[in-house]
Amino acid sequence: MLVGLQHPHESEEQVDELLHELAELAETLGVPVAGRFVARVRKPQSRYLVGSGKADEIMDKAGELEADVIIFDEQLTPSQQRNWERLAEIAVIDRQEVILDIFSQRAQTKEAELQVSLAQAKYDLPRLKRRWTHLSRQRGMAGGAGLRGEGEQQIEVDARLVRRRIATLEKRLEEVRKQRDVQRKQRLRKPVPVAAIVGYTNAGKSSLLNVLTNADALVEDKLFATLDPTTRRIVLPNKQELLLSDTVGFIRKLPHQLVEAFKSTLEEATHADMLIEVLDITNEQVEEHHETTHEVLAELGGWDKPLIQVFNKTDLVDDSFTLGRFRRRHPDAVFVSCCTGAGMDTLLDALSVEVERELNRAEFLVPHERYDLIALLHRTSDICDEKHEDTGVRISASVSPQVLDALKDFRVNAGKSV
Repeated sequence: MLVGLQHPHESEEQVDELLHELAELAETLGVPVAGRFVARVRKPQSRYLVGSGKADEIMDKAGELEADVIIFDEQLTPSQQRNWERLAEIAVIDRQEVILDIFSQRAQTKEAELQVSLAQAKYDLPRLKRRWTHLSRQRGMAGGAGLRGEGEQQIEVDARLVRRRIATLEKRLEEVRKQRDVQRKQRLRKPVPVAAIVGYTNAGKSSLLNVLTNADALVEDKLFATLDPTTRRIVLPNKQELLLSDTVGFIRKLPHQLVEAFKSTLEEATHADMLIEVLDITNEQVEEHHETTHEVLAELGGWDKPLIQVFNKTDLVDDSFTLGRFRRRHPDAVFVSCCTGAGMDTLLDALSVEVERELNRAEFLVPHERYDLIALLHRTSDICDEKHEDTGVRISASVSPQVLDALKDFRVNAGKSV
């Protein structure tokens, strides 16, 4: 059974949408939803998060539904979780634990596995007493009250083990991050700009990557289908090359530990030259999803980059009035369908324009023996003029900052931006 809290500043529609999202999270985890309960609260209470009267109502509803687990959409403190499980005598978890379990199932690379393990260890550390309460209840002790003797000593031992595991995971993760930094620096040295695809989970980021690059990134109609970033290269209509990098999806109430644990993955967005924000036009909370994406990127320091807004799934919008309203509200956005391919040419043109904003007009005199650089110019740049001379090939071209850096030793004038 799902439990949502409606605070004084929240509408019923907002709470319903969050509970719908929680239901999707539960289903992604493979847990069927028996029912929902919304508790209106003026002020969170320390014991059960809600008042004792509401707690009784929740218990009655859970019994009526024969629920095996109660999932709160709010974050429960370790003590609140223990109090609830003593009261309910069934498992009581929160949104944070559900997301952690999903991430644990979806982690593919070594880095993602380390990140999830670290987040889980930090989540589990203050909840060790809850685990021993379960063991004590199974052994017939009076609710595990007090946890004296063996249990209390074992909690201390377990806590030391978990702290040691956290330290080990942090050390291993730091090593992996250093390797990722080296790989990223090597990629950034290559004369190709990078665009990070960002947005709310399940908005269609991986589908967009696949359509634009003929990649085979995992696509599922589930939340958090992508945890590990995928990078692919495309050639734009203006001959400029571009690296597209898929990223993990954002979500409201993302556990802070996961934001911290996945920073190196999310930092793909902060190191990109531009952002492509994908939004699901069919979702009624699309504006809130945009705000969530904005907030997470702002926390990472990656929002101040050129951004192309892309509304996906237009093939599912039958109402032309709704589509027109979005176009009026977002005149600079691109509207596409990853399913039908509609709007992809417009998106590629928009990416070309954005890349061209960073181009510089420059003249180079490249020695004859450096045909690798001449080929680079022909492959990635708009050639304005080319002459063969005794000392080399004189080329005037509009080039990206990355190409300009690669040929800086052969530049013959200051040039001007174009």
